[in-house]
Amino acid sequence: MSGFGSLNIIMQAKPHLHGKRGADLLHDPLLNKGTAFTATERDTLGLRGLLPPRIITQDQQALRVLETVRNKNTDLERYIYLISLQERNENLFYRVVMDNVAEMMPLIYTPTVGLACQRYALIFRRPRGLFISLHDRGHIKQILQNWPHADVRMIVVTDGERILGLGDLGANGMGIPVGKLSLYTACAGVAPDFCLPVMLDAGTNNQELLEGPHYLGLLQKRERGPAYDELVDEFVQAVQEIFPRACIQFEDFGNSNAFRLLHKYRDQVCTFNDDIQGTAGVALAGILSALRLTGGKMSEQRILFLGAGEAGIGIGELVVTALQAHGVDEAAARRQCWFVDSKGLVVADRTDLSSHKLPFAHQHAGAATLLAAVETIKPTMLIGVSGMTGAFDEKIVRTMGQLNQRPVIFALSNPTSKAECTAEQAYTWTEGRAVFASGSPFPDFTMDGRVFKPGQGNNSYIFPGVGLGLIVSGAQRVTDEMFFVAAKVLAGIVTEQDLAVGRVYPDLQRIREVSSAIARAVAEVAFERGLTSMLRPENLDERVQALMYDPAYVEYV
Repeated sequence: MSGFGSLNIIMQAKPHLHGKRGADLLHDPLLNKGTAFTATERDTLGLRGLLPPRIITQDQQALRVLETVRNKNTDLERYIYLISLQERNENLFYRVVMDNVAEMMPLIYTPTVGLACQRYALIFRRPRGLFISLHDRGHIKQILQNWPHADVRMIVVTDGERILGLGDLGANGMGIPVGKLSLYTACAGVAPDFCLPVMLDAGTNNQELLEGPHYLGLLQKRERGPAYDELVDEFVQAVQEIFPRACIQFEDFGNSNAFRLLHKYRDQVCTFNDDIQGTAGVALAGILSALRLTGGKMSEQRILFLGAGEAGIGIGELVVTALQAHGVDEAAARRQCWFVDSKGLVVADRTDLSSHKLPFAHQHAGAATLLAAVETIKPTMLIGVSGMTGAFDEKIVRTMGQLNQRPVIFALSNPTSKAECTAEQAYTWTEGRAVFASGSPFPDFTMDGRVFKPGQGNNSYIFPGVGLGLIVSGAQRVTDEMFFVAAKVLAGIVTEQDLAVGRVYPDLQRIREVSSAIARAVAEVAFERGLTSMLRPENLDERVQALMYDPAYVEYV
């Protein structure tokens, strides 16, 4: 197995305590079991007297955690409690999250993580991950060596410029890498010690943060010049030396940097941008599932996007790939994807377009508003990735309903407060005919006796499985084909029962099944395309399962 995963497998069988005993053992979140330490372990490891006398099983601990979480008054309080649990007992944290993923995911990630980032300085308890600032240039390799785990496989890094739909939160954005990596573990079984969150602090243009008394990041405007590129480049190169088997996931960078950094590094190192490629994968999967409800053909779709940033263009590019796979040539495929940005419809005669929009700038009359674009383009699908609350108003949604028997309306902006419309609005304004999905969860909605269970187009359906596949295969590069196959796998797991209640994604409780299937498909791409120096294992399924972390406690003695 070329060493890949061997440490993780050994750790699950009999964790190495590295000489830790007593209070040191209780203070290590990867090793601590709290009141679940057995009598023998307490005697042998110097724990007697440091814990209450009653021995409690992990299942009993999990029930206590659930009761505590449910008794909190707000989701932010629940987030703080859960993160505190993660900081003292990771196995118990992941046991609770994995067994209750639909309930826990909105608390540890979107939408609650957005508020947690906004309040980051006030709720800061214990640092997680590495903070690397402009002042650290020339020393990044040493900083990476300060991380306590030597075998890092997944790094999620942000510079905090575009946190969800909330904008520039600077160093407060560290909550995003921490949350993303929690999902790698909870959804795909990537071992916690394989994961490293990183904040690249290049300043912030958020004046409220700079003027406030509590902000913990650099007190300066965001760097835009060569110093920024030098910071990123030194980080990327240092990772290659210190953690040579790690994949770097760029997360929540601003548009001005996200596309160019992806293009700069994607053919040099193992890296991807989840906002561009992961979002594309989950959106394409929803599109493919939606066609099973509408009865339409992929080759005949006209898709209108509100938002022409990382998410929108990323989806558009993957949709073009899908259309080509259905026999449409590239030029025609691009003409089936239309974009509206802050200045109106993206068309060829506009002179204000950034380079990433140009491949989708078609010869067509302009349209100043989204409604005008809907009326002239007559899309079969409307996808929102704009961060503009309520942008899909009643007139727009009803027009989509007039144009299509089953209008596909995806309001994918996060967090929930930024969604282009709610599930209730989409269903009500189309007399229950809409095929709806959102980026953050909406509750079930009952209309005329029918219960709708809106699907959540969350990237957690895609990126954890992709990451696991990269680890399984030892892939040295990440390709768009990997996200294409991931989308097809995800869509294929959607059942008729899911579709019957209007859900175009599988039940979140099946997320580990989804992730393992995606990991196998991604690993196959890596082996088939020669993107790894590893030999394909005889039984790829066994290898995937062997590498998936299990949070169950094991005996130390």
